[in-house]
Amino acid sequence: MTGGTAADLPPIRHNDYSPLDPPALGEWDPELPVSVIIPAHGGQHRLDLTLAALAAQTYPDHLMEVIVVDDGSEPPLRLPEIAPGGTRIVTTGSSGWGIAHAVNTGAALAEGRIIQRLDADMVVCREHIEALARWHHLAGYLVTIGAKKFVEEPALAAAQVHEGVRAGSLGSLFDLSGALPSSTEQTISRTDGLRASRNPYHVCTGPTVSMRREIFHAVGGVDPQVLRGEDTEFAYRLAAHGVVFVPDMAAQAVHLGLPAQRRDPQRAVRVVAPYLAHRVPLRRDLRKDRGRHWLVPYVEVVLHTDGPEERVREAVGAALDGSLGDVIVTLVAPWSKLSGDRRPVLDDPLFDLRLLREHFAHDERVRFADEVSATPAPIPFRYTGPVSVPLGRDTLERMIRVMQDDRSGMLVVELGGDGEATLERTEALGRARLLGADDVAASIEATHGVRRGDRPEFWPAGPTPPPPARVPASPGAKAHGREAARPAVERAPGQEQRRQEEKRGEGRRQEGRDSLLGRLRTALRN
Repeated sequence: MTGGTAADLPPIRHNDYSPLDPPALGEWDPELPVSVIIPAHGGQHRLDLTLAALAAQTYPDHLMEVIVVDDGSEPPLRLPEIAPGGTRIVTTGSSGWGIAHAVNTGAALAEGRIIQRLDADMVVCREHIEALARWHHLAGYLVTIGAKKFVEEPALAAAQVHEGVRAGSLGSLFDLSGALPSSTEQTISRTDGLRASRNPYHVCTGPTVSMRREIFHAVGGVDPQVLRGEDTEFAYRLAAHGVVFVPDMAAQAVHLGLPAQRRDPQRAVRVVAPYLAHRVPLRRDLRKDRGRHWLVPYVEVVLHTDGPEERVREAVGAALDGSLGDVIVTLVAPWSKLSGDRRPVLDDPLFDLRLLREHFAHDERVRFADEVSATPAPIPFRYTGPVSVPLGRDTLERMIRVMQDDRSGMLVVELGGDGEATLERTEALGRARLLGADDVAASIEATHGVRRGDRPEFWPAGPTPPPPARVPASPGAKAHGREAARPAVERAPGQEQRRQEEKRGEGRRQEGRDSLLGRLRTALRN
């Protein structure tokens, strides 16, 4: 049950996890320890109910620890009488605050192989932890999502919750007929359990989600700078890492109280928008302001500086001046050889390389690397092409459009004698790395597909300017000698008017000169 390597699992295409066959609840032997991380700020009574439900779980007690992270509660949170045996309360200290910081604090202390994030106002069913953890025994690159419904908090004691969950029925505790369903569950149902979803990270919200501990740390944890929408931003980085999102509706839970989106929907949307606009490039709807620079670019353009300096500069300019504004260019060359030691300035053997670096050293859209990184994450796309074929103004848009249409993981464009250009989807690169693939292209072909194209499709030839139109000669043109032999050129609208104005202006200037000369002659005669 603890497999999950590339060798013993069939490839999962996009997010279709159908090849995985989880064991039935209660009919398997768990092996992986789970750390449940609960960020909390106040709300002692709701926390008591959450811990009472966790104390009634089917997952083995010796394989579960619970870490409650007190994020500055006044008065401080206390450990209630009913709680799992391995429960402790820790504080965030003075180094930061907020949900993300609290989750990271708990994850840094976690000893389990699986990290289960859970809100402090969630009452989960008795199989909740087991239902999500069983998937992680199959593969190490899954993110599992539990189900939830929102209810108005009834008057319940912790002992009642513990007994009701242990008896196996949330319905005996809450009026589920009047519960508000989560909008994410509607998306999950509409996309065949996310198997057909193009962007499954959208529904990976924070109240109940789990993953292997190494996955959590590999993407850098939750961003503490994101104060709202931190779960969506975190899920986006997980997607770029190549994970597969698996919702399990058997992991039922109720959320005590209505969501913020229901209380003040307009304000809830507004507060999230700037965080996601900067950090989730796939949200094109949030990046409508032209000329803006965003924290996470949409495309990384990788150029190897293996051509003349002028050609490299032209290729960089073409990448930055295209129709996509949120682009960053990475110039690959042995930059580490450029030391600050004394050297002959004009006869420097690395003369061209130094000039190239100085040209772009102060442009925040250009960065320098000795070699190409394994992944551009969290940037969703990476283009690599020769400097001998600068990008067309809309080449990147054309390439991305094709990849988005068929969801391919890589696009390879043949450039004839100039080699080839590739556009890679970061998510597909991440999946290949998680699978430990030796042949990245073959792995991407299996999980996302590789598409090939020709140069004219993405570098269309520009329109050929029409030849100057000729005005037909008038019947008496031959009488004008040389003027008749000179073809008349049809002028664009406004051009004839400008010519006439220039002619009249010259006439006025000549009249002025004649007038001045006449006055001088009169003065001399007198």
